[in-house]
Amino acid sequence: VGLHNSGFWRPKSLLDTARFTLSFNSRPRKNHQDSRALWKHEAVQKYLETLSKEYQQVSHLLNADSISDFEQRNLKRRFADLSPLAVAFQEIKEAEREVQELEAMCRELDSRDEKQLLELALEEKETLDKKINMLCRKLFQLLVPKEKYDRSHVILEVTAGRTTGGDICQQFTKEMFEMYQNYADYKRWTFDIVNYTPAEIGGLHHAAAHITGDNVYRHLKYEGGTHRVQRIPETGLSSRMQRIHTGTMSVIVLPQPEEVDVKVDPKDLRIDTFRAKGAGGQHVNKTDSAVRIVHLPTGLVVECQQERSQQMNKEIALRTLRAKLYQQILEKQLSQEQSARKLQLGTRAQSERIRTYNFTQDRVTDHRISYDARNIKEILGGKEALDKLINRLLEFAEIEAVTEYLENLQALEGGGC
Repeated sequence: VGLHNSGFWRPKSLLDTARFTLSFNSRPRKNHQDSRALWKHEAVQKYLETLSKEYQQVSHLLNADSISDFEQRNLKRRFADLSPLAVAFQEIKEAEREVQELEAMCRELDSRDEKQLLELALEEKETLDKKINMLCRKLFQLLVPKEKYDRSHVILEVTAGRTTGGDICQQFTKEMFEMYQNYADYKRWTFDIVNYTPAEIGGLHHAAAHITGDNVYRHLKYEGGTHRVQRIPETGLSSRMQRIHTGTMSVIVLPQPEEVDVKVDPKDLRIDTFRAKGAGGQHVNKTDSAVRIVHLPTGLVVECQQERSQQMNKEIALRTLRAKLYQQILEKQLSQEQSARKLQLGTRAQSERIRTYNFTQDRVTDHRISYDARNIKEILGGKEALDKLINRLLEFAEIEAVTEYLENLQALEGGGC
């Protein structure tokens, strides 16, 4: 609990406490499976009631004549923070009162003559339930601290794994890269390919893209990690034997803030040039325009063959290198700040399998939230089905963040703080 500048007490908000981010590696919580269940939690109700009271107090103080300009500025900022929370809280409360009235009315409607009225009441109740679920989701989105880089553009990289199953990994990597390209188009983002290294038999060894648009990192940050594929290859001996092969590919998602202030000493760089290649392995131009930069102290390697100009490719590669170096600094800072839990930022724990695409069972399983989705082709299409899966991950992350806050709050109360 903290003392407000204007003289009244208020609980610390989520933004005032330690940073809370989803830990996909933690044991799944059965008590808070969705936003509606978490809304009913006693600690959530108590916390929101306190915020609602504070909102009313701040509103009252803003109308007082005795406060100074400094106090008024602080109160206005606090009022702006609390206003959407208080409004959503009251909307949910009002919708719940309407549901209770409908339920009471339904209990009295037993005769056959009132069957039609009962059906209308049940339809209205269903509509209200959907509204409450939506408002709960909105409320917890407001409560959860926004990550610093949620609005950032990203650099997305895909790399094929290794397997004894021939080109299954390369083919899967190509499908995944195209999935994210389609998803960017679906979200109306810009998808610029900066590197593309095709495999000999129609697949993809490695590729990278610079994705710009609204809240790109927020939607893609949990895509980072190892993706596993299980399928019968379409060509080769194993396809005739109907043998299922397992392969992997990895995704890295790097946030790219508008200004990445990382100094790079030219003496630490080795810059090579080569001819750019396109799909199928053919050279797309006759000059050595593609650029590869090796950062000698860290061993980081970046390539760019997006442009025909060697100088432009060099600038893009340097920008990518700075983003990668910045990410290393960011992860080091986070690991120092967070001793109790390992955080999953989407670019961390790349070796851990996060999702399996089982073609023989037409099923995609996200292991972090124990969620199965059907119709692999729709998901790989990169449109509504993938967006639904990504939004489910985001909702789970929001619930985990609020749940962790509650656990910390209860621990403090239990310790007498």
